[in-house]
Amino acid sequence: MIDASPFQALGLSGPIVRALLGEGYRTPTPVQAEVIPHALAGRDVLACAPTGTGKTAAFVLPTLEALAVSERHGRIRALVVTPTRELAAQIAERVSVYGRHQGVRYTVVYGGVGQRGQEMALARSPDVLIATPGRLLDLMEQGFVRLDGVAHLVLDEADRMLDMGFIHDVRRVCAAIPKRRQTLLFSATLPADIQALAGGMLVNPVRVTVTPEVTTAEKVTQSVVFVARGEKRAVLERMLRGAGVDRALVFTRTKHGANRLAEQLERSGIESAAIHGNKSQGARERALDDFRRGLTRVLVATDVAARGIDVDGVSHVFNFDMPNDAESYVHRIGRTGRAGAAGSAVSLCDPTDERNLLRDIERLIRQRLPVVGQDGRAVEVASTGETAARTRMPGEGRGPRRWRGVRLH
Repeated sequence: MIDASPFQALGLSGPIVRALLGEGYRTPTPVQAEVIPHALAGRDVLACAPTGTGKTAAFVLPTLEALAVSERHGRIRALVVTPTRELAAQIAERVSVYGRHQGVRYTVVYGGVGQRGQEMALARSPDVLIATPGRLLDLMEQGFVRLDGVAHLVLDEADRMLDMGFIHDVRRVCAAIPKRRQTLLFSATLPADIQALAGGMLVNPVRVTVTPEVTTAEKVTQSVVFVARGEKRAVLERMLRGAGVDRALVFTRTKHGANRLAEQLERSGIESAAIHGNKSQGARERALDDFRRGLTRVLVATDVAARGIDVDGVSHVFNFDMPNDAESYVHRIGRTGRAGAAGSAVSLCDPTDERNLLRDIERLIRQRLPVVGQDGRAVEVASTGETAARTRMPGEGRGPRRWRGVRLH
């Protein structure tokens, strides 16, 4: 019964609860249970929670509820701004699902595709607009978007939005929205400087932190393999052919590197595709769809996709290149172990060029990554404060090779 649903107890109405039950939702996640009552009360919210914990529903549900009890006026009433096309499309899909019994009108705009179809959708007076910053500003400047009717603003993935080049765009968007509004900021990580910046956009906000500030999914088994850069591809191929690697995401540092690695894996007989910012929207959607359907077992991606890929059943994440930004590690490995499932994250670390990046990651997540060999089994480490990873390089036949002086802390 709807009345017995924990979602109804949060204050959500029958149409939304019915949609949730139809999706198989039975119990709110911690971030949903914490955020939804405050958002329904009209409070501004600054929420920090790991990826894969239900943040999208935590802001979409109360926003839809607020729209249901307010009058339509032919203008956009709720705006969701998110950094990537994939995230925008996923949020739009959730708005459609959760609002299916309300008749909510929404549209999504992002770059990488022609804007004519988006102009036509905007002309139909949507209640909710989901947008990436660049395309949103383009459409505003051309007169296709007015934000003077927005009463609810959501900034998703706020740390990336504010810290990775979108700060000026976000300020311009906020300046076009009435000051009397509700603002919800959601992110997986909120460093102190970003909190200070975000604080100027909220009024007396409720702070919700359902886990420590920086965390990684509890059910993700993390490990690191020390391997020379020139040997990484051979090691990765061997691991991808291992038992249990059903669906894998592989992260590279550059777009060119993603293309090259995907092509090399394809030539070796491993079904692979690349996804990154230079790909057209159509190509990105096809690659993601093939990955979801299991037609492509391995998806090679850059960090632009780390927060935009929401695919069930990703068994493994491989960091082919260690991320330059330690926080990107959290978002990368958050693509596996989602919704309570188990997952594995393996980082291939060049002990000469990338050990400082590993140290930064371990400092951020406040734990030391277990060192494993290229067969995935734990290796002996020194107990004197140095992690001397003993690994066998491809082709070596005389005992393990020792990486000297690999100090992690």
